[in-house]
Amino acid sequence: VQLQASGGGLVQAGKSLILSCAASGNIFTINVIGWYRQAPGKQRELVAAITNGGTTHYPDSMKGRFTISRDNAKNTVYLQMNSLKPEDTAVYYCTAGRTLGEVIGAYVRNWWGQGTQVTVSS
Repeated sequence: VQLQASGGGLVQAGKSLILSCAASGNIFTINVIGWYRQAPGKQRELVAAITNGGTTHYPDSMKGRFTISRDNAKNTVYLQMNSLKPEDTAVYYCTAGRTLGEVIGAYVRNWWGQGTQVTVSS
């Protein structure tokens, strides 16, 4: 499975940005795609995840400004980010796994994309 993340960039605080994660390869082995982020000096944290059936999961800290969605025809998952804040600045990674639990738990055997940088200026 290959994951290609895109859509990052420099944006002003308060603006919106949409990230895309395109999956290819043996995608039949994955059932969940999620987004993590890692800011400098901080641990990687889950932003959102979505199952093939459309069930979504957001940590409490991410509810409200982030929306995850998917286009199964394009094998692509999107992360809509609204009202961005400087503290949202991070490298955003998409990840794929067999179960929601495995994605939430960042299992070693999950697949990871290369990351896309999001920088929010104040």
